Amino acid sequence: MIFPRPEWEKFRERIAALPMDAQWWKRIFLGNAMDVELDGTGRVLVSPELRGAAGIAKDAVLLGMGSYFELWDQATYDAEEAKAMQGDMPDVFKDYSF
Repeated sequence: MIFPRPEWEKFRERIAALPMDAQWWKRIFLGNAMDVELDGTGRVLVSPELRGAAGIAKDAVLLGMGSYFELWDQATYDAEEAKAMQGDMPDVFKDYSF
């Protein structure tokens, strides 16, 4: 996940407030977070550690998810999207009009 700074602060506070039985997940989310900056052409350099953790091998997909972004390996995203499209739409969407 990629957060703009104000959204990261909200997310960080929620994670930090979790109980002790979530301590390892707190470490995973907070301990592996990294600040990134845009270069002169508006690109973000994703560290090799984060690319490896996300399984990004070659091409990537950046998805806007409202208050944050998701960064996916293209092949992984395509496979997960196809799997989701084969299943039923979640009940929460039954009252939505598209």
